[in-house]
Amino acid sequence: MKNVRIGILRETKTPPDRRVPLSPPQIQLAKEMFPGVEFTIQPSPIRCYKDEEYDYLNLNLQEDVADCDILMGVKEVDKATFIENKTYLFFAHVAKKQPYNRTMLQEMMRKKITLIDYEYLTTPDGARVVAFGRWAGIVGAYNAIRARGIRTDSFHLKPAHQCHDMEEMYAGLRKVQLRKKKILVTGEGRVASGALETLEQLKIRKVNKEEFLTQEFDEPVLCQIGPQDYVEHKDGLPFDFNHFIQNPQDYNSSFEPYTKVADIFVACHFWDEKSPVFITKDDYRKDDFNISVIADVSCDIDGPIPSTVRASTIAEPFYGYNPMLEREEPAFTSSKNVTVMAVDNLPGELPRDASHDFGKALLDNVFDALINEDKEQIVERATIIKNGELTPRYAYLADYVAGKE
Repeated sequence: MKNVRIGILRETKTPPDRRVPLSPPQIQLAKEMFPGVEFTIQPSPIRCYKDEEYDYLNLNLQEDVADCDILMGVKEVDKATFIENKTYLFFAHVAKKQPYNRTMLQEMMRKKITLIDYEYLTTPDGARVVAFGRWAGIVGAYNAIRARGIRTDSFHLKPAHQCHDMEEMYAGLRKVQLRKKKILVTGEGRVASGALETLEQLKIRKVNKEEFLTQEFDEPVLCQIGPQDYVEHKDGLPFDFNHFIQNPQDYNSSFEPYTKVADIFVACHFWDEKSPVFITKDDYRKDDFNISVIADVSCDIDGPIPSTVRASTIAEPFYGYNPMLEREEPAFTSSKNVTVMAVDNLPGELPRDASHDFGKALLDNVFDALINEDKEQIVERATIIKNGELTPRYAYLADYVAGKE
C-alpha cells in the first residue's frame, strides 16, 4: 500500500459550486480502506459540507495543500492556484477543445502537472465509472415541473437548492396535482433515468410513443423516446444505433410530431453537432406548436433546441423565448413565450446527495487504481497530461494547446 497524501480543494469556479468529490464520512472510510492514505481539506465557506463536519471526524483542515501528492476538486481550478508537479483530478472540460479552458491547460502544462479528468474514467469497454448525470436529470425534471407551476400559477415548489436534500425536494413534489399534460423525455442514459426518477414521484402514467402522439388523456402522461424515435435514415434504412452514433449526418429529424402534442419537454439526450436538430426556429412559430416548457438538461447552446440561447443559473434558472422575435425575454412575462430552463450545473442544486453518490463511485471504482495498481488502465485512459506533456491518447489536443484551433 502506497503512502499518499490527497488534498480536497476548495472550489474556485464562478458561479460557485458547492459539491465535493468525497463527503467527510467517505474520507474517513477511504482512510480505513487505504491505510497509507492521508487527507488534507482546504477550508471553504460555500461547500455543502461545513468545515465543522470534517473537523468533527478529526480530518485535517488547512489552507496549505503543497505537501499533497494528489489534489481533487469538482469543477475547473483557478489557474492562479496550480502547484507545480502535482496530480489533479477534476472535470477539466478541455478534451473537446473548449476555448474557454485553453489557458488553464497551458498553465498546467507549464507547471509540469498531471491532469486526470473524471469524465474519461471508464471501464475497458468505454462505460463511465463516475458521473453526475443522474443528478442533472433528477433536478432538471423537477425544475420542469416547477416552471409549469409558476407559469400557470397553479402550484408553487421550492427551488431544489433551497431543499436540504432530495428527500425534502421529493416530499414537496409529491404534493403536486398536475393537470392533464403530456410530458416528453428524450434520451435513454443516466440523465434520462434521473429525470424519470423525479417524474415517477407524481405517479404519472407512462405511455408509448404511438399513444403519446395519437391519443388524448384525462390525466397527465409521460413518454420517453430515444434516437430511434426522433431521427430517421435519409435513405429510409432501418435505424441502427451504432451507425447513427458514427454517422449522425446521415439522418433527418423526425421530432416535429412531438412538438404538436407535448406540453413539457425534458431534454436529456446526447447530441452531436453533426446530428439533425430537434426543433427549428420556424417550428416554434407554427400554429400547432404546443410545447410551453422546455427543460434543456443537455444544454447545447445554439444546438438542437433554438430556444436554448444561453445557459441559465441555479439562482435564475428560467427565461422566456419569444418565437416571433427569436430572442430571450424575462421569464413568465408572456404566455406566448416558451419557458426555458437551461442550467448547466444542475447537480449543484442537490450538492450533498450528488456528492455522496459521486464519492461512492470514486471509492468503488477508481481509488484502488489511483492509489495502487491501475490494472485496467482506468486512470491511464483519463490522464490528459502527464508531467506537463500530452499523453498519446490526447495528442490531438496539440494544436488546441498551441492556439492554432
